[in-house]
Amino acid sequence: MSFCFLQGNAQKTATGTNSIQRPKLVVGIVVDQMRWDYLYRFYDLYKANAGFKRLLGEGFTCDNTFVPYLPTVTACGHTCVYTGSVPAIHGITGNNWFDNNTQKAVYCVEDKSVQTVGSSSVAEGQMSPNNVFVTTITDELRLATNFRSKVIGISMKDRGAVIPAGHAANAAYWYDSRTGNFISSTYYMKDMPDFMKAFNNKKLVDSFYAKNWNTVLPKEVYEKYCDTDDNAYESKPFGKDALTMPYDLKQFQGKDYSKVTSTPYANDLLLELAKANINAEHLGKNDVTDFLAVSFSSPDYVGHAFGPNSWELLDTYVRLDQTLGQLFDYLDKTVGKDQYTVFLTADHSGAHIPEFLQKHNIPGGRWDDGDIRKELNDYLNIELNKRLHQEYSKVNFISAVMEHDVYFNHALLDSSFPMELIQKLTIQYLLKKDIVLNVVDKHHAAEATIPAKIREMVVNGYNPQRSGDLQIIMKTGVMDAGKTGMSHGVWNPYDSHIPLLFYGWGIKHGTLNRETYMTDISATVAALLHIQMPSGCIGKTIQEVMK
Repeated sequence: MSFCFLQGNAQKTATGTNSIQRPKLVVGIVVDQMRWDYLYRFYDLYKANAGFKRLLGEGFTCDNTFVPYLPTVTACGHTCVYTGSVPAIHGITGNNWFDNNTQKAVYCVEDKSVQTVGSSSVAEGQMSPNNVFVTTITDELRLATNFRSKVIGISMKDRGAVIPAGHAANAAYWYDSRTGNFISSTYYMKDMPDFMKAFNNKKLVDSFYAKNWNTVLPKEVYEKYCDTDDNAYESKPFGKDALTMPYDLKQFQGKDYSKVTSTPYANDLLLELAKANINAEHLGKNDVTDFLAVSFSSPDYVGHAFGPNSWELLDTYVRLDQTLGQLFDYLDKTVGKDQYTVFLTADHSGAHIPEFLQKHNIPGGRWDDGDIRKELNDYLNIELNKRLHQEYSKVNFISAVMEHDVYFNHALLDSSFPMELIQKLTIQYLLKKDIVLNVVDKHHAAEATIPAKIREMVVNGYNPQRSGDLQIIMKTGVMDAGKTGMSHGVWNPYDSHIPLLFYGWGIKHGTLNRETYMTDISATVAALLHIQMPSGCIGKTIQEVMK
């Protein structure tokens, strides 16, 4: 079958009757660390003509969408959204993992074979999608149009831009906090386009710093919806003495370009970058469908530092609502109302800060991965010296603990120590901890005597080259985090229940309450565009969404 229906007079796709109908542009929006309940918890604070109420009032919301694997972290989430697959297949098993073949720690999008484009920073730009095993929906769009569709990914985070853009993207841009520039890599281009050079030369970050971070709503609103503003269990990203809102950001002008990521202004910065790309690349003006992948990273930085019940988090979402409204207004003017399709989702959700829970008599706790590794190695050294009646110098039996994934040091253990005994001792030690619910042998996770939902998430997250040997399942409210702030990564609904909304061309207005999954997003977009779903996709089309 020929793909010629994507060519020729395809500009009429949104209205024509003699060709396959398609939107002019797809905009994929991932809000990093957005809990599903933020749609409704802050509903009364969102503006009628801005973002969230437009999505809910005119679009389609799938209110029971879940992440179907472990760990529920950023890189896995972006990969799942755009591949319709799970770590067992697409290979992105975490933001970081310990490679069992090379015996080295790996960052999800690191690629030392490429170089930074757009700044003097070296490591910040050595990124590509080469660690992803399968195609993305953006790759499939490029394939379906003989690479005439334009695909661009943008984010404050490298992984939030690189992975959604896919292997065959025209460009991906992410933020370099050392220089305040958006950068790329030689994987995509030899030099920055002139419009991106002009964008970086504006140094918009400094103009946002000049505004400081004041509350956008009256004080009484924050007191009604939030925890108190000054809490010892919140992090202090703007300095140890910056305890409450408002925050003085002018002090960072021209000096520290990293601080903007922990403010709502990073979302506004990304909006301006999106507009610049839409304009310069003529997205939505081509004779085939284009794709802009946008990942708003700021909510994750704010969430980690201050938690879901903070003044800063509420302020961020009220402002993000307005930012989204401005994006939709711009798309209406440039691409045309009802000529583009949007989906909005999250890469994961986020837990309440443990001390906040404890303050209200709700279970919660902390246990850092680094502490787990140290405790296990200390315990195993003592026990094996005792049981084997030999004196060993200190041995690292555990190579790594990442996102509650325990990696045994197989290079050492398989030849020198009784592996079965070491695994047994490790599990016994972990299960004695009050904060541990269970421990799963990942090599035999399908047989684990745990609830089917959790078992499936462990299986879906297991890749033999990149996963650990044991999965620690913590009790509810317990997270892998430092001494302040919060984190995410576990199976519980507070980390795995995400928003999913569709809006615009080809989308019905409505609400769906049956259970859907992150894997269904790319399958649904593929059906909407009449193109092949990604090569590792295991999701199903959400038929109720489409007209």
